[in-house]
Amino acid sequence: MPRTDTHTDTSKVSRWDQHGRVHTVHLRRSGMRRTLGCDTCGWRRSARFAPRPKAEEHLVRAHQATVDPATV
Repeated sequence: MPRTDTHTDTSKVSRWDQHGRVHTVHLRRSGMRRTLGCDTCGWRRSARFAPRPKAEEHLVRAHQATVDPATV
């Protein structure tokens, strides 16, 4: 019988750029599937393994957002 599990976990990675703008990538997980989505530019990517480092890499490369608001 196919699984009908619709439970989805979400989290986010946020970073500020040098102009003080916040950029956020949402991490969504449903079963084994993980999807990343950027609020700023609409970038989307599936990530089987290590989604958080991929989200952080996108924020640095695409938006030069390196300051973690949680550490300030």
